[in-house]
Amino acid sequence: MLLTFEVIAEALRERIRSGELNPGDALPTQAVLMAEYGASSLSVQKAMALLKQDGYAISRPGKGAFVASPDTDSGDGEAGNTPVSGTAARVEALELALAETLDQLTALRARVKALEAGATERGC
Repeated sequence: MLLTFEVIAEALRERIRSGELNPGDALPTQAVLMAEYGASSLSVQKAMALLKQDGYAISRPGKGAFVASPDTDSGDGEAGNTPVSGTAARVEALELALAETLDQLTALRARVKALEAGATERGC
């Protein structure tokens, strides 16, 4: 007998395998999954962790969880039908987080420059 988090993870895997959910699609939110399966937040979190570990999902900080891109390096030149490895999914998530952080840093630098320019103009 499967535990609730395993049932949720397997149902989402099946949606991905069937094409109902495609690479890049947002996965249902925690609230939606809790309502759909009558599950606790911990069960949903465990299911999502399992999907990420298995390479079916990635997290985008501040945006949610998304279906991971398939592994296109299958050796035969065609996209594979298996999800990216857990490590590849983590690297992809880290790259996205880094890009967002760099964007935030650039915006902060621009704000600091604007504040400094305003202080100089006022003679401070």
